[in-house]
Amino acid sequence: MEAHDHTHTHGHANDGGRGGQKNIRTAFFLNLTFTLVEIVGGMATNSVAILSDAVHDLGDSLSLGIAWFLGRYGDKAPDRKFSYGYARFSLLGALVNSLVLVAGSAFVLSRAVPRIFHPQEVHAAGMMALAVLGILVNGLAAFQLNKGTSFNEKVVLWHLLEDVLGWVAILVAGLVLLFVDIPVLDPLLSLGITLYVLYHVGINLKQILHILLQGVPAHFSLEAVEEEIGKVPGVLSVHHVHLWSLEGEKAMLSAHVVVADGSGIREMGRIKGEIRKRMDGQGIGHVTIEVDFESEECGNRDCR
Repeated sequence: MEAHDHTHTHGHANDGGRGGQKNIRTAFFLNLTFTLVEIVGGMATNSVAILSDAVHDLGDSLSLGIAWFLGRYGDKAPDRKFSYGYARFSLLGALVNSLVLVAGSAFVLSRAVPRIFHPQEVHAAGMMALAVLGILVNGLAAFQLNKGTSFNEKVVLWHLLEDVLGWVAILVAGLVLLFVDIPVLDPLLSLGITLYVLYHVGINLKQILHILLQGVPAHFSLEAVEEEIGKVPGVLSVHHVHLWSLEGEKAMLSAHVVVADGSGIREMGRIKGEIRKRMDGQGIGHVTIEVDFESEECGNRDCR
């Protein structure tokens, strides 16, 4: 006899409702508009540092746009095509964003590296003017998102704060170039910004692939989860435990628990209820439990 329990206490991340989407939408249009200004300004001032930051801002604009769209689309209820829902579409967006940033960064490096060996004059005053504008625009977008509490808003907020710091660096470089003729400073700054962006893109790609390959979420320990389930009174042993995430926020768990022969429906219901309670306390909202009796063999070949 086998008893199955499919618990759907989904812990959907609260995207802040309409207010959260409005904050992201406002930040998106601010960031995208200024990215276009950056591209034109970078060419006008002959600054690859500004162009490298424009590429970074373009990636942030894509992130904001996808976060805005998927904030509604990703919460669609499960259907016949996607039985787990549409939450994992956000990972697709993150993957696209990362690849766009890698391609854009490669383009910037192709422009910046030759200039280290053959520096070109830049328009320092223009760099400073764009830097001040960049600090104001990104600061305003960050302030707008600081009002929100959703996961999307918090993640994008950190991107915008990084942009503010990048523009502060460009402002300082422009100020130095205004008084000292060190044209190599611009490509060196561009190189630093681009490598910094690529470093974080690499970290994001690693996390995205870990989730897509159904790895155990980084903030969970499979051994600790198995131990916690094993502490439930009436559970003789636990095996075939799988823990993964749909998109980095919603943790999913499936497990086989072994109970004594003759355990009744009420006893099994109590055991499953206690497991659900303990897992919910650890942030695991979707739990699937299969109950096996002590004398029966597990039906899965890979039970362990």
